[in-house]
Amino acid sequence: MTVALLTPPARQVLPNGASNARLDGPQVFARYSFMPNQLGYCGADDPGALFDYAVAGMTDTGLRLLLGSFQGAVPYMKLIAQGNLIADPFDRRVVEAYWIGNDLLNHVEARALHASLQARFARQMSQKTLELVLGKAPAGARPHHSFHVIEVCPRNGWPQALGYMDNCRISWGQVQSVVGAELRTATPPLILQDGQLTLAAPVMRQVLRQIDGRGFTDHVQPGDWISIHWGWACQVLTAAQVRQLEYWTQYHLRLANQTL
Repeated sequence: MTVALLTPPARQVLPNGASNARLDGPQVFARYSFMPNQLGYCGADDPGALFDYAVAGMTDTGLRLLLGSFQGAVPYMKLIAQGNLIADPFDRRVVEAYWIGNDLLNHVEARALHASLQARFARQMSQKTLELVLGKAPAGARPHHSFHVIEVCPRNGWPQALGYMDNCRISWGQVQSVVGAELRTATPPLILQDGQLTLAAPVMRQVLRQIDGRGFTDHVQPGDWISIHWGWACQVLTAAQVRQLEYWTQYHLRLANQTL
């Protein structure tokens, strides 16, 4: 069952689980960036190293260098850090703001997002497409992963197939059972209904949690909530994190539907 959210949370709520509490910003980033890196979509060509860092729970200069190669995500995190006077764009609060969502997103000015998008994509999009994307900043867009997936990627050379967007966004699911290296989860899919993007009622979905007996959610139990990226279980989420992720996903779906 999806977690309903009527109003945005007033403040960031950090995870209270023991395993989550030990994760710093680079470790959180590694968990969300591993699978698209493994598939060859983004980042440096070394997914094995990224995986090993995340499994070991070790952060050093090498991990930060690997994460710096993700030129889709890092510019957004720099915006979030600057807007909140946080020196390190890999600060955990900043990383969670981008991948999951929190109140830091509300402190990024529209003009800063507009300028960043223009600098990054002016040479990659037609003028008409660029104007549409830039117009999302004053309309209320925030530097969250869902904005990039729904508004930018389909207009920047990526396929516009609905399934592609659904796999690339960070989704959430409640674990129904653990079967070896896979989880059976109840997850709301992204669908097109009456010409509008929307999240449907949860469906059963198989999610990969381990490779060669190792993963990021080894202690997951039925009833837990997890985040999912490209069919991979990234992290066990608290209820507060699920609400944040759903809120910001729905927020950017509504914004996208204004110009479909």
